[in-house]
Order: sequence, then structure tokens, then C-alpha cells
Amino acid sequence: MSTEIADPGHGNSPAAWTAVTIMLIAFVIGTIAFFFAAEWLVWAAAGLLVVGLLVGWVLTRAGYGVGGSKVSEKAH
Repeated sequence: MSTEIADPGHGNSPAAWTAVTIMLIAFVIGTIAFFFAAEWLVWAAAGLLVVGLLVGWVLTRAGYGVGGSKVSEKAH
């Protein structure tokens, strides 16, 4: 008996990659700014983090998320 489990994709989509990249850059900027005590830049990085989240949501709604209409599925 074969019990094959469907792979949910784990966010492997253009929307996820773009959002995570933007948020990773925000964390790096925020960490460096915190180290150098640049409070305004820490808050700017926090804003960029929110932008990354919104970009991911918008791209998902536009069809670039997992299972989206503009994403071609790849066989594993």
C-alpha cells in the first residue's frame, strides 16, 4: 500500500522568494543600524519588513504564489 503525501510546495514560488528576500535585506539593514545606534534606520528597516510582507501578499493575489495561475509547477 502506497501512502504518498502531496507536497504543499512550502512557499517555493516567486511571491515567496521575493517577499523573503526583501525581508532578509530589511533584517540585515536593521541589525547593522542597531549595532551603530542609528534609530531612524532601525525603524526604516522595520518599515521595509512590512513592505516585504505586503509585496508577497500582492504577488500571491496576482497569481505568483504556490499554485498560482502564473506559476508553472515543476516535477520533483
